[in-house]
Amino acid sequence: MTTLDRDAAMALVREYTESDRLIKHMLAVEAAMRAYADRGGYDADLWGLTGLLHDFDYERWPNDAMDETGHPYTGIAILREKGYPEEMLDAILGHAPYANHARTTPLAQTLFAVDELSGLIMAMGYVRPNNLDDLKPKSVKKKLKDKAFAPGVNREDVRIGIEEMGVDESDHYMVVIEAMQGIAEELGF
Repeated sequence: MTTLDRDAAMALVREYTESDRLIKHMLAVEAAMRAYADRGGYDADLWGLTGLLHDFDYERWPNDAMDETGHPYTGIAILREKGYPEEMLDAILGHAPYANHARTTPLAQTLFAVDELSGLIMAMGYVRPNNLDDLKPKSVKKKLKDKAFAPGVNREDVRIGIEEMGVDESDHYMVVIEAMQGIAEELGF
């Protein structure tokens, strides 16, 4: 197994991803995963790097066919070859609904639950005068109902993620908001 090294993981992200927006998404998911790891007493490096690496292959192999020829399968193969832990690979596979891979671990459930939500919160930060400052769960709930806002965010995945984790909706939103606020500068806010 490879050592969980953030610099090495970030180098991998930059090797395979040119889009600044996608890199920021992965950073946001990493922050949320680390926050949940801290809350649950889990390995913050494993959880954070799972979030950071979950989409590193997406730009090159977006997988429009939703089969085993693209994301996340290509990324998992690369990570496996590099010796990343199977628990991480299992979670990354589970974050893609079309993979039909059961999310049976807290790591996998949390990755799925924060992925789409972090995209919505990022979009909200871009249009709010105070970016992520003073963002509240109530505003997130409202934007989730507005399907014209950030239409690429799968609202059903957000709902399923909360259900699978068994967490309070508002608390979940606040954990992700606060995690992203903590790296607001990195996210471009």
